[in-house]
This record gives sequence, C-alpha cells and structure tokens, in this order.
Amino acid sequence: GNESPCWLLCRLEPAARRHPRWAQGTRPYRVPSPPEANAWTICNTNFSLAVCSMGNSTSRLYSVLAKTLSSGAVSQHQDCLEQLDSAQLDPIDPKDLLEECQIVLQKRPPRFQRNFVNLKKNAASNHRPIRVMQWNILAQALGEGKDNFVQCPMEALKWEERKCLILEEILAYKPDILCLQEVDHYFDTFEPLLSRLGYQCTFFPKPWSPCLDVERNNGPDGCAMFFLKERFELVNSANIRLTAMKLKTNQVAIAQTLKCHETGRLFCIAVTHLKARTGWERFRSAQGCDLLQNLKNITQGAKIPLIVCGDFNAEPTEEVYREFSNSSLNLNSAYKLLSPDGQSEPPYTTWKIRPSGECRHTLDYIWYSQHALNVNSALGLLTEEQIGPNRLPSFNYPSDHLSLVCDFSFNQDPDRLL
Repeated sequence: GNESPCWLLCRLEPAARRHPRWAQGTRPYRVPSPPEANAWTICNTNFSLAVCSMGNSTSRLYSVLAKTLSSGAVSQHQDCLEQLDSAQLDPIDPKDLLEECQIVLQKRPPRFQRNFVNLKKNAASNHRPIRVMQWNILAQALGEGKDNFVQCPMEALKWEERKCLILEEILAYKPDILCLQEVDHYFDTFEPLLSRLGYQCTFFPKPWSPCLDVERNNGPDGCAMFFLKERFELVNSANIRLTAMKLKTNQVAIAQTLKCHETGRLFCIAVTHLKARTGWERFRSAQGCDLLQNLKNITQGAKIPLIVCGDFNAEPTEEVYREFSNSSLNLNSAYKLLSPDGQSEPPYTTWKIRPSGECRHTLDYIWYSQHALNVNSALGLLTEEQIGPNRLPSFNYPSDHLSLVCDFSFNQDPDRLL
C-alpha cells in the first residue's frame, strides 16, 4: 500500500491494461495536466484519496474538494468542481473499458442476465428512445465500515473489483442518462472515466456524509448525474439541498433541464436520495414536498416534461410515495408498468441481510410525466434465485440495491398537457 512512484498513462493501451499492477486492481486518479501532457496517474495504493508523489504540482481538483469539505459550502465551489477540462483527455472506447473490467473480474462469477420488458402500446415514435438508469451503487465507505452485511464476505466488497462490477453494469446497459446515489468515488473513478466516455458529469455531496465517520474514507457520498453530450445540451442545472420543517437537511438532489438534440424538446431530469431509516417517515414526506415544489418551479408547473430518479428510502405505503403519485406534476412510477395491472410496484428493489435480519424493500423509483412521456421498456429485476440465499451485495453483484433502467420516448402530441 505504500508504493511510490506512480505510473503515468496517456491512454488505456492494451499492454497497460495487462500490467500486473493494473490487473490487481489499481485505481485511476486524475492529475493536473501540464500543457505538454495529458496524463493519468495510476497508483497502487490502499489509501482512499490520491496518495501519490506528484512533484511540485498541486491538484486544483483535490484542493477545491478539501475546501468544500472544511467549509461545508459545497455550492460555492460547485462550478470549480464541474469545470474540469475533461475534453483534453483522450476518449475511451467503451469496449476497451469493458475488456479492462473483465480482466479485473476474471475470478468473479459472470454478470446476471436481465432482460428488458417491452411496454410500448402505441405506434412507434419518430425518435431514438432516451435510456435512463437509476442506481444506488452503495458507498464504498458504508459497505466496508457501516452497513453490516453479515452474509457478504469482505472480499466481495474490495473496491478495486467492485468498481469494475459497477462499471460493467453501466457499460452493459449504455444509459443516455445515469442517476446514481451513494457515490463516494466520484473524483477518482466516475468523473474521469465517464467524462471520457462522452458524459457530462455533476456531483452534489451530502453536507454531513456518514462516510466521513469511517476510517480511511474517500470523502463524502452524494448524488451524481451523467448525460451523453452527443444527445443532450444542458440548459439549466440546480443543486438542491432539501429542507424539512423549514430546516436544511443532509439530503440533496440535482435537477437539470436538458434539450434533446434530435427532437429539440426540453425535459427535466432529477436525482435524489431521501433520509433513511424507520421512524423518519414524516421527515421524508417533508423532503418530498420540498423537492416537488422545487421541481414545479423548474418545470414551470409541468410545462417541461420531468423524470425523477431516486432512492426514496420509502415503501409505496409511505406518505412521500403518495405525494409523488398525487402531485400536480402528473407523475407515474415507471416500474409499476411491469405489474400485470400496471398498478403495483415490484416486490423489492433492495434485498440484504443485516444483524437484525433480512431487509427486503421497494425503495427505488423512476417517476415520469405520464402526459408527456411514454415508457417503451423497462429492465426486469433480478429473481430471488439469481440473488441467492446470502442476498446483496455479493461476488456477483456490487450493490445492495438493484439498478433500474427505462427507455422513454416523447409523447407525439407535445401540446397535450395535464
């Protein structure tokens, strides 16, 4: 874990991917690029932040992050965090990255087979569907240090391999828009890699992340959003710190208005992660009301179509679920459409075993404006047999939550509203 120096990689060459240190699960870190070189630093280290000798250069990225953490004023530094010049880094071929992940994962079981369910009832749309992926990926610090998955071996939680399982899942479904929660490796993994795959990246950490209580953490966890720049243009972006009973809370959301290049249509995409634990139902309800009010303002009262992804930490029986169902934004939950009557949520989106016993809940949702958007298809969930008796996470699957993926198309009558 004390290896120094670092290796500098300009691009992911096959030879470099087979370097023994890379195959063992080294971690890529973005380093400041001098004008004459665009570089990656590959550090074989067990530490959670970039612990590399970089000469006299100082990383603007990490210095800004450090200021953010010490001050708590995340929003003041958000522009700096987002305006990293990823365009100067060479693009990655997704096939190369997938091959690289598979080399690291060669001793793990193969990915689960999940199939899309066709939900399209009307005539074909005249544009390519928009694929949206929602996923609580499990913060590394929480998985290792706080969540007490008693049937999951610590070996299965090794970040060097688990990150490759996460990336493999993303690369398999090729989302146009990716909404993640519990992201605590944004700066050293997701931003540098996904930006090179053509995504525009945004991260909003929790003000007081529980990850920071864990020794050797990788900074705060938060929500992250990624969209393909070749498909969409960013019109507006809002980082929202949710309130409850007029008090600012530790939960956040990102809402972005995008313009679809192909159709010229505007729509809003939002990601959130509400307060966890039983006994906090009223708190989640208040957070949900605050988020809905923000989204009403952003969408001009539902004039702009809306998709909301999130881990709501709430079963369909909770008040916050009813608030979203009955909102004037005319939202429906996409995964209800997988049920025979179109009215029931899946039986679970998370399934784990903690010291208190099995936890099998439906907590994750993709809400959408049913007057303006159609759900063409949705990715089927893992079966109980696939999940297995030890539940999630596991050597097969990197998170305690299942990923949700939907293909959306715009309603052909854009003037038809509520």
